[in-house]
Amino acid sequence: MSNMNRSMEGHFQLKKRGYNVQSYGTGTQVRLPGPTQASANSYNFGTPYAHISNDLRTQAKDDPNLHSHYSRLGLFAMVDRNITVKAAPEKFQNEKMSYDVILTCEERVFDLVCEELLKRAGVKSKPVHVINIDIDDTHKSSLKGGDTIVELARCIVASKDLERDMDGIIEDVQRRMTHRLLYTMAFY
Repeated sequence: MSNMNRSMEGHFQLKKRGYNVQSYGTGTQVRLPGPTQASANSYNFGTPYAHISNDLRTQAKDDPNLHSHYSRLGLFAMVDRNITVKAAPEKFQNEKMSYDVILTCEERVFDLVCEELLKRAGVKSKPVHVINIDIDDTHKSSLKGGDTIVELARCIVASKDLERDMDGIIEDVQRRMTHRLLYTMAFY
């Protein structure tokens, strides 16, 4: 659920506060828990969140146990929130825009983002700050992680010289918030 949960909560919190933000996944497909642990619901990137919501609700319509399972996991609420944020999940590796800062919510995703940036070979010579906020993949943790993401964004936007200030911003937010941060600079 990682992009659907953690980074979309961060996107939601930032958007709600007026930040200009985009969010992406890095996997091969969008995956959500299915009826059993062995069977996930998988969707292609670009599948509208409204379609994902309808699919989950159709699966659970005649099965009270499945409806309870999806509700307990917070799937309905999560996808409904995502509908208010953007139309559909997007894949980072397909994005051609460049950004000043990239935030990830899991070290594995941080590594995939850094790997993708290395593949692009820094031909634009444009620096990008890549920061991982280590957030557990639960509804409760994603809410707390959203607070850390907002605080990090607030500090970044307040900086007059991000290259000079970033190490201090990372140290300050790390000291005040509960999530472990990982940081590197890469290039587009």
